[in-house]
Amino acid sequence: MITYEWRGTFANDEWHVLHAQAFETRVFDDDWVSLTATHSMGWVVARDEEANLMGFVNVVWDGLVHAWIQDVMVSTSARGRGVATDMVAVVQRHAGAAGLEWLHVDFDDELRGFYFDRCGFTPTNAGLIAL
Repeated sequence: MITYEWRGTFANDEWHVLHAQAFETRVFDDDWVSLTATHSMGWVVARDEEANLMGFVNVVWDGLVHAWIQDVMVSTSARGRGVATDMVAVVQRHAGAAGLEWLHVDFDDELRGFYFDRCGFTPTNAGLIAL
């Protein structure tokens, strides 16, 4: 069983291991606990029965009516169990309850089915500049 907690506690070391697994990169060492507390509207923490961090999604916002999903991450052992979809649903509930009107996400092409079909996002035009 996976449990989900809005603005749940997490440790930097477990977050970095999950991030490295989710994005197939090295383990970084920045302070995500402080970064999310300072800059995020909220986040969702997903944990298994043994309290292992199985998923995380960050939600940044403009302070008014727009929020953005950032870094949906699920551990390799929890993939295919609906964890990402459930985390996005938690975000939708909390963002809506907070009075936000729009939830944005950007993603790589291979994730279109996940965001459009499973999470209910609709296609829209957007732009991107690599810096």
